[in-house]
Amino acid sequence: MNWQEFTALLVLATAMSFSPGPNTTLSTALAANGGLPRAMRFVVAVPVGWTLLLALCAAGIGALVVAMPSLRLAIKGLGIGYLLWLAYKLSGSATLGKADGASLSVGFGQGVMLQFVNIKAWLLALTLVAGWIAGQPDALGRFAIVAPVMLAYAFTSNFAYALVGALLREWLAKGSRLLWFNRAMGLVLVLTAWWMVSV
Repeated sequence: MNWQEFTALLVLATAMSFSPGPNTTLSTALAANGGLPRAMRFVVAVPVGWTLLLALCAAGIGALVVAMPSLRLAIKGLGIGYLLWLAYKLSGSATLGKADGASLSVGFGQGVMLQFVNIKAWLLALTLVAGWIAGQPDALGRFAIVAPVMLAYAFTSNFAYALVGALLREWLAKGSRLLWFNRAMGLVLVLTAWWMVSV
């Protein structure tokens, strides 16, 4: 991989990883409601799940999903349903004590599995495989470069969003601020689900 390709990879990784989406929204909300340590399970799960998704796409599963509209529709449907369910749960959390409960808990396993129903994650994985890995004579070597870069970006972006959520935690504890924050985060998830309908 030459330096131009690597630079393009970094630009794409920055744009896709740091733009708002289901992962960054949940990282922010989980840290704002439960604190940074509680959100770290999800923050770590995102790059793990995403790297597994990238590996499967590179191994050919991505081509299968593209070739089978019904499978793509099923993934999209599950993703939309899960995001709407999370938005519903999030929008009802009005106090830090209530938000700390199981109703707003997204654990490591759920964080990993979310990547497999996250259309943004699929689009990025398929783009990376098509543009940087598939059909190249050094495909395995390219995967060995792309995967750690994307893993680092996935962790860094979600950690940064979670840190913002954690920094807002004390301010959000006053009055009805947390309720409106959670409703705003829920709305972002609903808008993400709406976007998923259109792609």
